[in-house]
Amino acid sequence: MRSKLTDAALLLILAAGAARADTTLTIATIANGDMTIMQQLSGTFEQAHPGIHLRWQVMDDAELRKQVLAAMNSGQPTFDVITVGTYEAPLWGKRGWLTPLDALPADYQVDDLLKPVRKALSWQDKLYALPFYGESSMTYYRKDLFAARGLTMPEEINWSDIKRLAAKLTDKANGVYGLCLRGRPGWGDNVAFVTTMANGYGAQWFDLDWKPTLDSPEWREVLSDYVQMVHDYGPPDSAENSFGQILKLFAEGKCAMWVDSTVAAGLLINPQISRVADKIDFAPAPGELTRNGSNWLWSWALAVPASAANKAAAQEFISWATSPAYIQQVAQTVGWGAVPPGSRYSTYQQASYQRLAPYAKRVQAAMESATVEQPTLGPVPYQGVQYVSIPGFDQMGNAVGENIAALLQGKLTLDETLQRNQQAVTEIYAKTNP
Repeated sequence: MRSKLTDAALLLILAAGAARADTTLTIATIANGDMTIMQQLSGTFEQAHPGIHLRWQVMDDAELRKQVLAAMNSGQPTFDVITVGTYEAPLWGKRGWLTPLDALPADYQVDDLLKPVRKALSWQDKLYALPFYGESSMTYYRKDLFAARGLTMPEEINWSDIKRLAAKLTDKANGVYGLCLRGRPGWGDNVAFVTTMANGYGAQWFDLDWKPTLDSPEWREVLSDYVQMVHDYGPPDSAENSFGQILKLFAEGKCAMWVDSTVAAGLLINPQISRVADKIDFAPAPGELTRNGSNWLWSWALAVPASAANKAAAQEFISWATSPAYIQQVAQTVGWGAVPPGSRYSTYQQASYQRLAPYAKRVQAAMESATVEQPTLGPVPYQGVQYVSIPGFDQMGNAVGENIAALLQGKLTLDETLQRNQQAVTEIYAKTNP
């Protein structure tokens, strides 16, 4: 009788083990080139983990945010792995929506993660998402146009320098704009850019008592200078231009300077994409009164929802997809030019990467100087450089972005824009942060 019970128990254990091994992970991710490479190489993970299968749900930015937020609000085990940014990770970690990642394997080398990125994906020093890639911002400029006019790019550039240089570089008659800047409305578009500019001017979104400060003298100066530069030195229809539109303009030789994401660097030096590939140089993003918050910081990262049905397998997957071994696999399979940037110190120590990416040290310096916890001149109660990591900021940022775009188009005056921004942020904050 005892032997039969033992055999039965053994069968149950084996059956349970087989059930656990036959696991399907549902992964919600964004449609971009880096994530496409990850899908193509994910067979390596499945081969090393027999019985774990991957089901991909790939979406654009807006749809991803919509579906993932709905899943988090529902508390249902919709996804095992989600793609989040530095905005969501600390906020959702605080809410208990994400699984803390405090038991990573030794070969993951967590101390190899860039410190600002690691901090931005943490809440109270606990990591809640693993960075797939990271980005900051910097200044791109045409060294041939600078040389032709006898101009020099300062090493520690300020917005006052940018205005001075843009005035001398603008040649609209010949289709060259001195400065190209984002104008399309959105918390991840014009607001991301304008907020880093505002940080440098000493402006901030909230004071220490969480009172919005969008109508301050500092914000007045920021928006006044921004509109003047866009109108005087930029291309027409700037209120419609986002990253992709300006990337195309710059690659066609129509922009003398551009302040934007570091991810453009690899594209602009590619002669198959850029007509000015050999004419580009790089400088830090501009500051003004301070350099705090002049370099934005963003990372697309992988996280495991607290509601996930397969947490252990999901953590194994995200550890693989963001590991040093994965970066080496991309380098060997696709090439060093395709490795996810901005996540690990070891990437920037690779001689092969440095040869292919002459901008690598500049990007690393930009990311390491990003001041997530002190993004402006004075102390603030929030975390985040080009965003505020609080509930409802996406709504606040979108409202402010629409008003700034209307200001660019002449539909609102500066006074009206400041007043509407202050009112919108005050109302949304009261609703989303009771």
